[in-house]
Amino acid sequence: MYELEEKWYFYFLLVIPAITLLFLYVQFWKRKKQREFGDLDLIKKLSPEKSVFKPVLKLVVVLLGLACLIIGLVNPKIGTKMETVKREGIDIVFAIDVSKSMLAEDVAPSRLEKSKQLVSQIINQLGSDRIGIIAYSGSAFPVLPITSDYSVAKMFLQGMNPGIISAQGTSIDQAITLATTFVDKKDKTNKLLIIITDGEDHSNEAVAAAEEAKKLGIKIITVGVGTEKGGPIPLKENGVTSSFKRDGNGEVVITKRNAEVLKNIAKATGGGYVDGDSTKAVLDYVKNALDNIQKTEFESTQMADFKSQFQWFLGFGFFLLFLDVFLLEKRTKWVKKMNLFNEKE
Repeated sequence: MYELEEKWYFYFLLVIPAITLLFLYVQFWKRKKQREFGDLDLIKKLSPEKSVFKPVLKLVVVLLGLACLIIGLVNPKIGTKMETVKREGIDIVFAIDVSKSMLAEDVAPSRLEKSKQLVSQIINQLGSDRIGIIAYSGSAFPVLPITSDYSVAKMFLQGMNPGIISAQGTSIDQAITLATTFVDKKDKTNKLLIIITDGEDHSNEAVAAAEEAKKLGIKIITVGVGTEKGGPIPLKENGVTSSFKRDGNGEVVITKRNAEVLKNIAKATGGGYVDGDSTKAVLDYVKNALDNIQKTEFESTQMADFKSQFQWFLGFGFFLLFLDVFLLEKRTKWVKKMNLFNEKE
């Protein structure tokens, strides 16, 4: 098992064909000039010690040296063994509303961006818990299965937008139902579902779905994003607001946070509701909830002891470049005697 730390350094390998072409051009230019100034056979007799093979050998040595230095900069790493790591924590699934109402800007920079910030901040204060991510609007979509890789989770988190789900609307029940498939019924790890939404639910099944989740041992925390006063839903072109969403009568649609629905969902599982407009309040609430949930030991297998190998490539590369200094273009005596390259007359 191996990994490459700085892959972009591979672009420097393009210098190798460039140097090769330059070398061929110089050799062609030399031969052309020699023909212009004299007879080639006479020139060979005047420089009997000049080797035909040595310039090519010097080029190969230099190119190999440069290739080794570039690979050294990439820093290849080799994993030496598989390691089973035991951790204590819980499984946390984030269900993030990506419906168009989440584009409202009654909280800065928008409800959806605020939701991403909240999830990112919650992840930052986690220890060894495993996490998963669900996106939902009119339907639910699994963005990331349960994992302990927080960096990957943040990467997927940033790519979430209303365009990843074609069915519009807000069906919290589908997000809850999908979250139940993220957990293994035989796994005794405690489970927490954190729903982040404005609460505009277009179905009436959310509380029933929450009650089913409770039977599987899932506790739900709901985070309401948006204001009770609400705001319009911007329609943007090239990142600039061109108009606002309107209803069938041509009136601008005002979307408002519905905290009551979210409180009922959380209550059905013994969880709680928190206002998402205050980042500190959300972080404190979630931290307190996690402190009161018993951690369970679980195992994860991963490749361990990735060791850097750059020093071998850098060392060999510098050795080849140093060797090139001592490679003269004159014939080597013992090679000359063997006449391997037909350099004798």
